[in-house]
Amino acid sequence: MAKGFGYSFRAPLLKTPADYGLDFEDVTFASEDGVPLEAWYIPCPGSAKLIIANHPRWFNRYGCPTHIEPWRSLGAWADPGNTIEVNYVPDYRILHDAGYNVLTYDERNFGQSGDANGGVTSAGRFEARDVIGSLLYARKRAKNMTIGLFSRCNGANATFYAMHTQPEQFADVRCLVAAQPLSVRSVVTRSLTLAGLIERIDDFEQECKLITTVGFDDMSPIGWVDKVQTPTFIYQVRDDAMTTPDDVQAIFDGIATAEKKLHWIEGTSARWDGYLEFQRRPEPMLEWFARYMT
Repeated sequence: MAKGFGYSFRAPLLKTPADYGLDFEDVTFASEDGVPLEAWYIPCPGSAKLIIANHPRWFNRYGCPTHIEPWRSLGAWADPGNTIEVNYVPDYRILHDAGYNVLTYDERNFGQSGDANGGVTSAGRFEARDVIGSLLYARKRAKNMTIGLFSRCNGANATFYAMHTQPEQFADVRCLVAAQPLSVRSVVTRSLTLAGLIERIDDFEQECKLITTVGFDDMSPIGWVDKVQTPTFIYQVRDDAMTTPDDVQAIFDGIATAEKKLHWIEGTSARWDGYLEFQRRPEPMLEWFARYMT
């Protein structure tokens, strides 16, 4: 179990923007520490606004094929509703049609991007360097464009850690939409409870530290959001089987800026419904982008 926590396996890219009638470029840029990141740049001619999107753990810029094995079993352990395909390309179509250029990339150790850090995942700490790399590339590629961020799950955690460690890099970022950030201790507690092993959580943390060198509480965005000055919209499945409302509320409450909003998704316990919320009901998130990126 600790190995499964400490290391992630990659998912394939089953769709591209071309499948949804979008022109795009395959591009490569360097993370802050030099890891090569594979990406799509989807232009919106005549627009001077850019959204940079990243993804959850186990996913990539396309999404995750949790409708087929072995990724189906990965989703199923927490909730049967997590056994559907998550295809993010429709999100990019929506953003494009709303007037945004889109840059979306595979984080290190995922999709087609480079291996890094021995393949160890860190709930956003290492991946924060990818967030910084995407901003550096965007400023070079899309000079004078207004920049907003669309960060999901592990990608949201990574964005918060980057803001915590290098807040100056976000001075020109107009806003952030963050889908379903969570704390590692919260998801591990849920996981071990489902497995009937909650009394072994301290043993499990020790085994994970032998792989990652980082404890659970040091992989929580609750301690990272104190430097967030970017207007931030968080959306989250309230009854998510993989975390708790209290954890997400604590992340939100800790965000430094007063320009923030927490949007709950009701009527489901499937985390994957939260991942698909934008393409199903994009209006609240589009309104946030429109408010701050004009």
